[in-house]
Amino acid sequence: MRRILLTFLAVALIAAGLAYALSYRAGLRALDAELDQSLILTRRAIESEIERFRYLPDVAAEDVRIGVALRDRTETATAAANRYLETVTARSGAADLYLLDASGTAIAASNWNTAQSFVGSNYAFRPYFTDALATGKGRFYAIGVTTGKPGYFLSTRIGGVDTPGVIVVKIDLKPLEETWKAAGVPTAIADRDGVVFLSGIADWLYRPLTPLSPEALAELAARRTYDGIALASAPPLLPAGAATTALALRGPDGGRLHGRVAAIEADGWRVISAAPLARIIAASALWAAGAALVATAATGLAMIYNQRRQLTQLRLRQGALLETRVAERTRELAHEIEARRKTEADLRAAQETLVHTEKMAALGRMSAAIVHEMSQPLAAMEATLAAAELSADAEKTTTRIGTARNLIRRMQRTTKHLKSFSRKEQNTRQITDLNKVAENALDLVAPRAKAAGVAPGFRPSDTAPLVMAGPVRLEQVCLNLLLNALDAVEGREGAAVTLATGVREGTAFLAVTDTGAGIAPEDMARVTEPFFSTKIGGEGLGLGLSISQAIVTEFGGRIDIASAPGAGTTVTVELPAVAALGEAAE
Repeated sequence: MRRILLTFLAVALIAAGLAYALSYRAGLRALDAELDQSLILTRRAIESEIERFRYLPDVAAEDVRIGVALRDRTETATAAANRYLETVTARSGAADLYLLDASGTAIAASNWNTAQSFVGSNYAFRPYFTDALATGKGRFYAIGVTTGKPGYFLSTRIGGVDTPGVIVVKIDLKPLEETWKAAGVPTAIADRDGVVFLSGIADWLYRPLTPLSPEALAELAARRTYDGIALASAPPLLPAGAATTALALRGPDGGRLHGRVAAIEADGWRVISAAPLARIIAASALWAAGAALVATAATGLAMIYNQRRQLTQLRLRQGALLETRVAERTRELAHEIEARRKTEADLRAAQETLVHTEKMAALGRMSAAIVHEMSQPLAAMEATLAAAELSADAEKTTTRIGTARNLIRRMQRTTKHLKSFSRKEQNTRQITDLNKVAENALDLVAPRAKAAGVAPGFRPSDTAPLVMAGPVRLEQVCLNLLLNALDAVEGREGAAVTLATGVREGTAFLAVTDTGAGIAPEDMARVTEPFFSTKIGGEGLGLGLSISQAIVTEFGGRIDIASAPGAGTTVTVELPAVAALGEAAE
């Protein structure tokens, strides 16, 4: 009996030990998967927060006030730069933005009017300054020596060889830390030396993962990375030589934590995510107790074996059912995607047809004037040729034939514009001169303008307003605006229509102004709606402004309408200039 009891006890202990080990490993694997997922999300959140301000130094440096402040160093230039940096910081949400000269001294800063102003302080010891001067870019996380507040610094070298400088943006990552604390998540970030500088657990903050070497401490002190923090006396979170992928940590209550680490290569940072081991230990202990009990009774083993076999079969059936449903849903989604693609293609075709229809409608509105424009030269040609036939004077005959040829050229030019305008343009873009677009539109609308008794004025831009767009579509937009303006001023005293082009602040514009009756305030919000028209008699389709807005929006621009009843209307088309597009691409 004693041997039997010892045997059962040995079997129970072995079973409990194996069950505990297997359960513990399975729990760790599941926990590792959860922590790895958490690390991916945390790393993306950190990178996204930094990426928001990646190009802020480059964008801020483009302002002329920054260059003037760097070169002149006058009080006026510095004050203008200070105000500009203050405005940019307030708009962007950055912590601080400041300008350093070649010696590392701050000459302008967004916090210039605060007690902790950076102006006059020297930051030549900071790596973000030396790296920016050497390579053009710099990045560094540290506690601010002036404000005492930690932050992430991004820097860019600006200026020429004679007057180099560095513009720096400081990003506050503390909101991430506050989020971790509020959620009670054991998450932290350590720098390339292993010092924790952001943590959801206050006890981990500014402590090294492993003991720091004298060289590392000296380098951190030289860079003043953690100014005011006694790193030499801070106890490390892990013993020397501990693993750097799976970490055995302690929580604020002394409980055991299991941590995982992911790297942020750009800065050499390590993101740490941890979770308590208590639940895994408890679950493993339960498994061990169950295994020990099962090992003491054959019947219990048989029942557990049978239950596990049934559970396995159920999971297999559920897995097969799930795979079947996934396959069915995949086929349904494929059909939905194909149907959506076909619908989108039909919509694009319908839109192109509608644009062409409106173009033809615009030509229809001008048809009477165009016929008149063509009939006049034909009548004049007939009279000129008849006179040439009857004339015996060779010199007069030559002059009259030349007059007839000029009339023919006039008709050819009008026909050429009509053929070009009426064709369907492919959905391609090219560099287009708004001055040329305006000239072509004015040629097309000339017969209608003559019929209305109005000679549109044209103020072309001295600098060619170049945009990336379809020229024929832009001519359609300009023609629609000119026809609307002529309709608005027809029959009014002092009628005038003016077309102007230009470039301002990286935007090319084309503006049509008329002295008509203007747009009523209650109609202003609806003028760009499809099929809305205030014209009497059903002229047009009511699609001109709607289609024009769609075309301009497709090319990345917008239409602005300014009108006052009785004072006329100005419609402005704004598009990104080609030069501005090139700068944005860089």
